Amino acid sequence: MRLQYTHRFQRAYNDLTDDDAERVKKALRLLVENPRPPSLRVKRIQGTDHIWEASASLSIRLTFEMHGDLIVLRNVGAHDETLKKP
Repeated sequence: MRLQYTHRFQRAYNDLTDDDAERVKKALRLLVENPRPPSLRVKRIQGTDHIWEASASLSIRLTFEMHGDLIVLRNVGAHDETLKKP
């Protein structure tokens, strides 16, 4: 799997604390190895056909789309805020 970062994802990632950024890095490594690792609790976002969410921690979520072997990272941050604008 390959990763593609949107500008919004990059801006949101840069706003994370160092600890949260490390959690996201770990989650992305797992996601590349296996797009549905149980520890990330990957699921499709309700009301969408192609946007998925994964948990980097209890409070940090990342959203993405999958296109073949490409994962397009859309957003990352606090649970509620991130899922309002996936």
